Amino acid sequence: MDQAQRRILGQSLSIPTAQPKRKRTSVMSLFSKVSWKLRFQKREPLKNVFFILAEKAYDPSAKKRHMAIRGLGTMACETPDKVRKYKKIVLDLLVHGLYDPVSFEVIHESMKTLTIILGKIQGKGLGSFFVDITLQTRTLLDDDNDNLRYSAFVLFGQLAAFAGRKWKKFFASQVKQTQDSLLVHLQDRNPQVARACKTAFRACSPFLRQRKEYSFQNEEDQRNSKLCRQLSHYHPELLQFLYANKIL
Repeated sequence: MDQAQRRILGQSLSIPTAQPKRKRTSVMSLFSKVSWKLRFQKREPLKNVFFILAEKAYDPSAKKRHMAIRGLGTMACETPDKVRKYKKIVLDLLVHGLYDPVSFEVIHESMKTLTIILGKIQGKGLGSFFVDITLQTRTLLDDDNDNLRYSAFVLFGQLAAFAGRKWKKFFASQVKQTQDSLLVHLQDRNPQVARACKTAFRACSPFLRQRKEYSFQNEEDQRNSKLCRQLSHYHPELLQFLYANKIL
């Protein structure tokens, strides 16, 4: 196993010393199985590591799913070409993780890894994955867990840059439904989340532009008046940004 493979597997299978012995044993067991499989490959190419991690991303154990997705994130950082080659497989794994029914750790790791991968591929070739990622990320903006909220705002802001012509109308509708969350979390109890929210607000601001042909213009005017009042009190510089770009 070469140095890159060891680093990827080592980071995805790292074991905090405070873990109970039984948990450490199960993780070491997984590491042993991975090492055993790789030992029988002549050149031990990184694609073998990728497919092992991909398999473990569907494991019944939430702990193993979490570690596998972390490993994919490490691989995306260190060998982005390999991830681009298997982009559809990776995106399918991460969207599956984003909707994990039992583990917020898996959901959180999936969002972090998606943020890395979307940056590497510049949002190209997302297809319908864009819809799946956007819908689930939007639901996490108001989550009670600070880490989930933070990662959700980072990812949601990133999605704004990759909406493109194909998904522009869809994403605009999602931003309008998210406007209240964006306002509330500008004053989030966690300063890091508040900063991520502010960055996401800026990224999403073009989708808040008024359209003259838009029906219910009066209702839209009322929402923007509320938005202006709140921003002028808490974030005057952000309000200036919106006015300067003719968003309000």
